[in-house]
Amino acid sequence: MKVGVIGLGYWGPNLVRNFLSTPGVERVYGCDLDEKRLAFIKSRFPAVEITKDTDFVLRSADIDAVAIATPVATHYPLAKKAIENGKHVLVEKPLTASVKEAEDLINLAEKNKKVLMVDHTFIYTGAVRKIKELIDNGEIGEIYYFDSVRINLGLFQYDVNVIWDLATHDVSIMDFVINSRPVSVSAFGTSHYNGIEDIAYINVNFDNGIIAHFHVSWLAPVKVRRILISGTKKMIIYDDTEPSEKVKIYDKGVVVTSQEGIHRLLIQYRSGDMYAPKLDDTEALSLVCREFVESIFENRNPITDGYAGLKVVKILEAAEKSIKKNGVLVNLD
Repeated sequence: MKVGVIGLGYWGPNLVRNFLSTPGVERVYGCDLDEKRLAFIKSRFPAVEITKDTDFVLRSADIDAVAIATPVATHYPLAKKAIENGKHVLVEKPLTASVKEAEDLINLAEKNKKVLMVDHTFIYTGAVRKIKELIDNGEIGEIYYFDSVRINLGLFQYDVNVIWDLATHDVSIMDFVINSRPVSVSAFGTSHYNGIEDIAYINVNFDNGIIAHFHVSWLAPVKVRRILISGTKKMIIYDDTEPSEKVKIYDKGVVVTSQEGIHRLLIQYRSGDMYAPKLDDTEALSLVCREFVESIFENRNPITDGYAGLKVVKILEAAEKSIKKNGVLVNLD
């Protein structure tokens, strides 16, 4: 297989590096409009074929698949053209800038029998895969809530707000680990500099009573990447800034013997051990590239297929609508 990577800015070089070492990939093409980025890629990876011609990558019969790592607004037109020209497509998060665009790409990929995959990288980390395993095995019990904080100072984006930039990660994690259906979204956010929201708070309600909360910001003095998941049996803290022991499971909770006990405030608290499970430390992006290639060879849907991307875009779009209407509740389909 021969793979073209369009966009060699921040994330593109990582895709190039990983595709070069992915079994089944014979050659990698790198495409960018910036000569300096092309020269950088060629100096780092001499085996890569470089070009400024996006149309060549999208149309060439010699290229089987395309990875798109460009600004969000360009995802849809580039992916659409690639699929129409017979390419399988991997798109950097978020999949598209709107629900309609995501649905169009899914329909087009199915019509042309091509793989459409979104690069929700965190789904492939050892930490998130372990959390999924713990929840699916019933070790956490019934989920009460999902709470995440993803904040730092910058990097301010010029084309999307902080929701589309940062919340995408944690919304994709939530969708992957929680096996329930989100039904509504409300959000508040504000802009302090360029008219684009740089801080936001999002609530997602589920059909079974689970609630999810997301705090995202480009205006924090420290970098925080933390998720807390509470269940009837145990609780999970996932801190991605920790060099080791990123996932910790706490045997803590509340024990209520009767409804009368609640009213009399006779609630007992269970406090047991904490442990940090061993995690697979394989680079997540290498697994993303491998999943993309294997799903093509095996003619199957990848783990983070177009539908996974669509579900995330639906929540992001609903959150943006809610912000524009001062936090009004927006129902999901």
